[in-house]
Amino acid sequence: MDSGKTTIDLFGDCVTLPSGRRGRPSHQWSKSNADKVIMGLALGYKAEEIAQGLHISLPTLRKYYFSELRAASMQRTRFELWRAKVLADEANKGNVGALKELGKIMEKRDRLAAEQALKDQPADAAAEPIGKKEAARRAAAEAAISDPDLTPGVYRTH
Repeated sequence: MDSGKTTIDLFGDCVTLPSGRRGRPSHQWSKSNADKVIMGLALGYKAEEIAQGLHISLPTLRKYYFSELRAASMQRTRFELWRAKVLADEANKGNVGALKELGKIMEKRDRLAAEQALKDQPADAAAEPIGKKEAARRAAAEAAISDPDLTPGVYRTH
């Protein structure tokens, strides 16, 4: 490790104090920083924002946390699954608030699945535009069906 002294800053990060040598001390990988990268990716932060939050450059972030960045697309799903597991554990202990929150998550997932199913259906009627004459013909047919007085050849006695 470094021969320089280290201290903990306000946010709990280990900070190397100046040692009198020139230049910035090299970055040291840590589990807490790796967890911060994973959480940042799960919350939708960009790599540049995560690097700024860790007070490192973007190339340093890519060098030391490449495996976390490579799995960026699945970090949101991993976070949601972890959250559901924690809530389920609390619900098993009898926490009613956790049960309600799990219910909200299920409703949200069901709603998203239904919306996706609607998006996947082809929109046949909206795809082909109809002209003026066709619109008038359809309107006349609907009017004839709804009012028997407009149907030719059908007589009603009052």
